[in-house]
Amino acid sequence: MEHFIDEIDKKILQLLLHNARMSVAQISKEITMSQPSVKERMLKLEDKQIINGYRADLNLKNLHRGTTTFILLKTEQCQNLVDFCEEAKEVTDLYRISGEYNYLIKVQTASIEELADFQDSLIQLGPSKSHISMKNIMEHRIML
Repeated sequence: MEHFIDEIDKKILQLLLHNARMSVAQISKEITMSQPSVKERMLKLEDKQIINGYRADLNLKNLHRGTTTFILLKTEQCQNLVDFCEEAKEVTDLYRISGEYNYLIKVQTASIEELADFQDSLIQLGPSKSHISMKNIMEHRIML
């Protein structure tokens, strides 16, 4: 089901993407609309599940999780992999993909050594290829 959003909704979403803690009062000033109208629009966006939540943007390097790695994995043990990833603190994202490999796992570790330990525990599920990010250039970008 497609949900129509107008330019005002897009402005609200852009402001919240920039700062999820922005108050309704501040948003209403930015888009020159009354606070009750802004609040009503935000509630409608939540009801339509366009806004699913409000999150903090963490500095993973300062949390000793600054090494980003993307792991391609080929497995037939799909549920075992999902269970493994749900338990592994290093895993931040898991995608089912097409092609030679059927999963893409994004992991955040403190070091290459910690990554090696993670990969050692992952090997039981199938062959993999790892790509270590040298620099995060763009992340969490949403174009409205």
